[in-house]
Amino acid sequence: MTHFLVSDENPAGHKLEDLLCNLRADIISRCNKITNDQRPEAMAVLSNNVKILDHLTEAIILATESTRILDRSFGPSTSEKGGPARIGI
Repeated sequence: MTHFLVSDENPAGHKLEDLLCNLRADIISRCNKITNDQRPEAMAVLSNNVKILDHLTEAIILATESTRILDRSFGPSTSEKGGPARIGI
């Protein structure tokens, strides 16, 4: 069973790209709070967060492309309405 993503057991779940976008926004918000902090620790955390943001952006692009592939091949998802999964057994 998935905890966050749409599935047969969790029809009220979220699309992966939506969760990743929300996570990215949260990280950007945190980054904004420490951009003027010149302490080495804050600068290291900010540097790490920028790298994480790059990876998240790549993940969002991949997740969005997967949704497009599924939409193009099988039509829009009906999972949130109790419909079957478009792929998988």
